[in-house]
Amino acid sequence: MTVSGTSVKLTFLGGAGTVTGSKTLVEINGKRLLIDCGLFQGIKELRLLNWNDFPVNPASIDAIVLTHAHLDHCGYIPLLVKKGFKGPIHCTHPTLDLTEIILKDSAKIQEEDAERANKNNYSRHEHAEPLYTVKDVLNCLPHFVGHNLNEWIIINEYFKFEFLNSGHILGGAFVNAKAAGKTIVFSGDIGRSNPMLLYPPKHIKEADYLVLESTYGDRLHQSENVKKELKEIIHRTIKRGGILMIPSFAVERTQEILYLIYQLREEEQLPKCKVFLDSPMGINATNTYKRYPDWQQISNYELDQMFNEVYFINDIEQSKLLVADKQPKIVLAGSGMIEGGRILHYLNSHIDNPNDTLLMVGYQGEGTRGRAILNGSPEIKFFGEYRKVNCEVQHIDSLSAHADYSEMIEWLKGFRNKPKKVILNHGEAHQTDAFRAKIEHELKLEVFIPKMMESILLE
Repeated sequence: MTVSGTSVKLTFLGGAGTVTGSKTLVEINGKRLLIDCGLFQGIKELRLLNWNDFPVNPASIDAIVLTHAHLDHCGYIPLLVKKGFKGPIHCTHPTLDLTEIILKDSAKIQEEDAERANKNNYSRHEHAEPLYTVKDVLNCLPHFVGHNLNEWIIINEYFKFEFLNSGHILGGAFVNAKAAGKTIVFSGDIGRSNPMLLYPPKHIKEADYLVLESTYGDRLHQSENVKKELKEIIHRTIKRGGILMIPSFAVERTQEILYLIYQLREEEQLPKCKVFLDSPMGINATNTYKRYPDWQQISNYELDQMFNEVYFINDIEQSKLLVADKQPKIVLAGSGMIEGGRILHYLNSHIDNPNDTLLMVGYQGEGTRGRAILNGSPEIKFFGEYRKVNCEVQHIDSLSAHADYSEMIEWLKGFRNKPKKVILNHGEAHQTDAFRAKIEHELKLEVFIPKMMESILLE
């Protein structure tokens, strides 16, 4: 690799001023690649961006580098391929497996939502269409190339990189890139300093430029005993004959909750009740976790035992029976922000029952049903109708897979040679600006916050 001194242009096509739609276009001397290719979620103004023409010709992009499998980082890929992208998509091996699961589920939900809207005539359009289909997902899968951590991948004469563990979700990785003689680190999402299942984020010693997420740039995770709080919520709900409904992110959060429930059972702290995972995507993701024990710091024995007494519900008819059943139980179902999936059917049937509990276990994005419920909205719209929120609502925030600002500051202190500039993305405006102030005050680093579609030249 030569060409040192050539400028590198970064353009933020998503994940700027928002926590969704992460896409960073890297341009070097006419060559283009994309770091992440996420779907916009949340408020309608953002979701509509998914339907716009892509800002550059997809066929002109040489490669995609994917930091992890969450939909806000990978969910636009089927559409980009459909629009003409022809290059490879580089990611870690677990990310490859999880992305296939997540994209198929995303397409299936879109197809079902469009079908339901057309059947019940509550679409504003004459005929609702999915953004992409399962067939589109199948067409994009041959583009994926899996890699190991610490393996150098050469894209072209200007750009090579390696994946380093980010501790966020299984397969999640930082992109440590050498680009035209400069070292640029793209964080994707950075995990907790002491994850429950995974190994903690890799400390990186040097970078000229750092593109860093800021999802929790304005807050600290509470230091409560998560297992104790979960135990109390379970006991309280089951004692009054209720159902504990957990809208759970299929990757990482589902496995963490099941691990905590396993620990409570082993300690004989769990009340008598059945535990159901009613999420085909969650089940597939859980099976993926079993295939990659080397990525996790828990023992192989625990990884093998923690799912033994969990009922996996794949069949839709079984799911319907479970939704109708009013017996006390614990149910984990997607999606985590209540934007789709089987959790909608549980809430549609049980959200008005004060004996039942809705437990949020992760970040709730702006404009999502989850955020609205946490903010105290008395009514929530499901399937074209409004339902009253009468069930108990709880939130365990410290289960988040994102580092808070203190953990990110400590991670930044690990750099032996400080970055010339920290570029903050993937955060709502108030979160990003609060994090900027903390970085500038505590670490005396130069910080840049890009707007959507804004470019920055790295000399």
